Amino acid sequence: MSLNLINDSWIPMRDRDGNLRLIAPWQMADSDLSWPAWPRPDLDIACIEFLTGLLRLADPPAHSDDWEDRQAPNPERLRIRLAAFAPAFELLGDGPRFMQELGGLTGDIRPAELLFLDSGGEGGAFTVHAGRYSDLSLPAAAMALYAMQTQAPSGGRGMLTSLRGGGGMSVLLDPGKGLWSLLWANVPDGRPGQISDLPWMRRTIPSDSGAVHVPPEPQPVEALFGMPRRYWLLAEGERVTGVIQRPSGTRYQGWQHPFAGHYLTKAGDEPLPVRPRPGHGGYRHWQGLALRDPEQLRLRPYNLAQWFDRARGEPADLILAGWAMSNAKAVDYLFSKVPLIDLDPQAEQLLIAMIEAANLFSQSLYGALTGAGIEGETRDLLRETLYVQTQSGFEQALSQLSAAPLAEEIRETLARSWLALLRKTAMALFEARVLPGLGDLPMDDQKKIADAHRNLGAAFAGYTPQGGKAFDALGLQRPVVKKKKEAA
Repeated sequence: MSLNLINDSWIPMRDRDGNLRLIAPWQMADSDLSWPAWPRPDLDIACIEFLTGLLRLADPPAHSDDWEDRQAPNPERLRIRLAAFAPAFELLGDGPRFMQELGGLTGDIRPAELLFLDSGGEGGAFTVHAGRYSDLSLPAAAMALYAMQTQAPSGGRGMLTSLRGGGGMSVLLDPGKGLWSLLWANVPDGRPGQISDLPWMRRTIPSDSGAVHVPPEPQPVEALFGMPRRYWLLAEGERVTGVIQRPSGTRYQGWQHPFAGHYLTKAGDEPLPVRPRPGHGGYRHWQGLALRDPEQLRLRPYNLAQWFDRARGEPADLILAGWAMSNAKAVDYLFSKVPLIDLDPQAEQLLIAMIEAANLFSQSLYGALTGAGIEGETRDLLRETLYVQTQSGFEQALSQLSAAPLAEEIRETLARSWLALLRKTAMALFEARVLPGLGDLPMDDQKKIADAHRNLGAAFAGYTPQGGKAFDALGLQRPVVKKKKEAA
């Protein structure tokens, strides 16, 4: 048995009443559907991107007016448009296979779980999660294959990353009105594609030949169907039991995924994709996404920039999702929703300054913990906890800024309150970790901890370089440093 990803009903979905359905892709235009129902959140996000990619391929809006005119779903129109692409979406069989090497591959057979980014295996991310899946259903294999190709991490010699970088962050707009509104909010404008636009419909030009693949036009279809890895699935009956993988797939150069934020290390540099960090997807992720970047070193994703042209102030949330990586190791999966912020420039600038101050003081906490002999995962966790424990304070400031114009006295009050909250939280985290049992330590260790504690306090008083920069960002006056009197 094979699976045709256009014609067959294979995608699990929840409707608004919580009932589970299996749908064919054209049924995404059913206004009663709410969210994918895969057993893993990374497959849910991959499914949303896959369906949005099919919209971009078969029936995209031509421009913002066309997008607005076609917001009401039309399942029959979509079914007809998608049907033309069915020959390119066979998962198995002798002809072209979805996201697999044209003509097949030979070589060592690896476990089917190689397709999951957080499973151990050659060319994948090396974690402790190997051995979970002896085989996969055809739908699960198809969705995992798409997720891997569009998020492929660094995986050793010849195992290339996805066109948005290894484990890049997905940024998706959600107007909160069900599945169709979510998909339609994110589909890029453009002309309908052709079967020949899909990379598995042509021979791979191996990257070890020096070949690179550049985008033929702005936001082409392949941006949502990038295929950097060379795979061939092996199946028995209705289960995928193994994978053959070969190195040196397609090397993408100059591409920007429409759902990925990017940043510049300095003006004029090549944009690099934003990657998730371990832990809570809170306010430290917001700059360049929910908030603008006044220095223009953080570039909003294409779908987000497009939203402001299309929706003209309509409310929406941002979904931030993706694997946080440590080299080739998947360490955490981020999934969070944050509000898309629409404030006047001065109020938005204060929020950006608050994030900058938090980043600077988190560095001060990190340095103080290092000085006190705290390193490794404990140090990283305490630094992340600073952000988590100040999230509600940041959101309270956002509520105040949304409710009233930003007068100077409000700005200064919020800045000083934020400084006080960061100081209270950071000092408490440091003291709870290093002060218990202090008297039992050798005198040299006691002195190191006391010095680290004093330096952390000095940062929050504005006396250290990081503290001074944080005061500047918040618009607060740095303390006056008195010069020492010269000896007579």
